[in-house]
Amino acid sequence: MSELALRLVGGEVLGPDGLAREPLSFSDGIICEAGGREVNLAGYMVLPGLVDIHGDGFERHLAMRRGAMKDLGAGLRAAEAELAANGITTAVMAQFFSWEGGYRSAEFAAQFLEALARIAGEVVTDLRAQLRFETHMLEDYARFEALVAQYAVEYVVFNDHVPHERLAKGLVPRRLNGMALKSRRSPEKLHNLLKKMHSESELVPAAVAGLAERLALQAVKLGSHDDKTHEDCLFWQRAGVTLSEFPETLEAGEAARILGTGVILGAPNVVRGGSHNGNVSAVDLIAMGHCDALASDYHYPSLRRAAFFVEQAGLCDLASAWALVSSGPARLLGLEDRGALAIGQRADIVIVEADSRRLAATIAGGRISYMSGDIAKRFIQSGN
Repeated sequence: MSELALRLVGGEVLGPDGLAREPLSFSDGIICEAGGREVNLAGYMVLPGLVDIHGDGFERHLAMRRGAMKDLGAGLRAAEAELAANGITTAVMAQFFSWEGGYRSAEFAAQFLEALARIAGEVVTDLRAQLRFETHMLEDYARFEALVAQYAVEYVVFNDHVPHERLAKGLVPRRLNGMALKSRRSPEKLHNLLKKMHSESELVPAAVAGLAERLALQAVKLGSHDDKTHEDCLFWQRAGVTLSEFPETLEAGEAARILGTGVILGAPNVVRGGSHNGNVSAVDLIAMGHCDALASDYHYPSLRRAAFFVEQAGLCDLASAWALVSSGPARLLGLEDRGALAIGQRADIVIVEADSRRLAATIAGGRISYMSGDIAKRFIQSGN
């Protein structure tokens, strides 16, 4: 397959010091000094491709209804089209391994990883897996660890969604019937499972710390999720966890920063102007310097919009705001070959209209993954 060799001219290219009207060339999937046929991008901004460090918006493509998606590969291709249409060139797909069942079950996680491995060479976007492990599934640690090894999963995040507060009060968990239906258990059986996991909470810290240590030895990137307190952050740091996803409180956000843990916040929280469930505002944490990266979370379009929002709100300049969705997440993931429009980097490029800031084209690894409207006409005519 021949690779594109292009020289993008006339557009405003984003560098570490801001926008500058200068050419950008790439060949064989890599940004280079010069060469290639010219494409006039006057009126457009040329930005680094988005690196989405945590997104589960793909779930709607894989499990629209119970049992409706038999070919997960087709669902993943549809998800990739949505990612590309939103400027995402590297996507970490956050798949649950959970007692919740359905498309968050251990069985579905294995099917997801198999499908992702199968289509990896067929898509343009760099699709990567994150497994989200429910820490109170004490009987499933070996199974989870084997799955990580089998598919060489590079990123694991520890979650705990057991409704401890209600269980501690002897109350029935909210939405128990719906959760039971999704997990294909009776409400009574699920309730008993939840009570069992809650009763074994004192065994979890030692178990999860041991699992984290073993995974770290395999160079797996480790993250915690929804931290609430300084103690939470300190525990995870001591266990070798280096990333904190979506801290729920200012205390946790500050603690993660002090402890040197990478802080990941939700782009939808930024775009909404606050958390949908009352947690600390991502905008406030960004303003205080407690953010290394933004993630799409459940809504892919929010990633690009959040970066522009941060700039327009005056929290930082465009280069710093865009770093939260490009070089910042790339650095946290250890991907040193992307995140900036610099010679030798992957040709991961987003082109947006300068005035409207609507996305016009996405190029991932030097290959076009999305293009529409006037920009497509310019690329086609440049070859004539």
